[in-house]
Amino acid sequence: MSNWQQISQRLVMVGQLGLSLLMPLVLCLLACFWLNTRLSAPLWIYLPGFLLGLGGSFMTAYKFWLRVRKEEEEKQKKEGRPVSFSSHR
Repeated sequence: MSNWQQISQRLVMVGQLGLSLLMPLVLCLLACFWLNTRLSAPLWIYLPGFLLGLGGSFMTAYKFWLRVRKEEEEKQKKEGRPVSFSSHR
């Protein structure tokens, strides 16, 4: 893979991560806004919505990190990883 392809792939991954972190929070806050305006829910409804959105964002970030880590491990296995101090395989 050429250098430009790797750079563009990393930029796409950063953009995907940014959207994946932002969207759960925005969707939860929009749901709270809808509940507040349409159903006259109290204003404190935004607090649980914000916390649920943050939880969704953290879960998305964790799963994204796991996927990237798995890809890196597969890449290292494919290339033949040297023996390091903490892993003797």
